[in-house]
Amino acid sequence: MSEPHEETVTDETTSGDRTRRKVRVGVVVSDKMDKTVLVRIDRHVRHPLYKKTVARSNKLAAHDETNDAHVGDTVRLMETRRTSKSKRWRVVEIVERAK
Repeated sequence: MSEPHEETVTDETTSGDRTRRKVRVGVVVSDKMDKTVLVRIDRHVRHPLYKKTVARSNKLAAHDETNDAHVGDTVRLMETRRTSKSKRWRVVEIVERAK
């Protein structure tokens, strides 16, 4: 079963399938777990009937091997194989530290 294509990685230089992994940027909302962070992904969609822009968000659990990301940091996530019941993403880099 194929999933819809959204964003793709273009700067990934490894072979084959890794270049089509989804990438998201979001803000860490929880770092209380070991090697795991909860990241809020915000997006704006247009309402189909009323045509108003509506803010939508969802939270993704992401693997953070070094426990380096903290609450308020902006991070880049990459789709990866299933790590646990809820983790299907991993932290690629910390884009911006919390102030």
